[in-house]
Amino acid sequence: MGMICLDTPEQIQMARYLTMRSGLKLEIQGLRLSRGVNCYKMIKDTFGLKGSKQKVLEQFEQLLTEAGVKLT
Repeated sequence: MGMICLDTPEQIQMARYLTMRSGLKLEIQGLRLSRGVNCYKMIKDTFGLKGSKQKVLEQFEQLLTEAGVKLT
């Protein structure tokens, strides 16, 4: 198994966004990624999105896709 090295600010930022996406997906299922601020609030505040958790996830995934991130 190879190691992935994120060494540019853009790569690190995208990794953070993908972690936030994973956290929001967990929150939709009723789980929490961390004890601090939830991913739903972080995404809403960072990107100015509005709506339910599911709607914010859809909007956020659209933003990531437009930025060239391949989502699985």
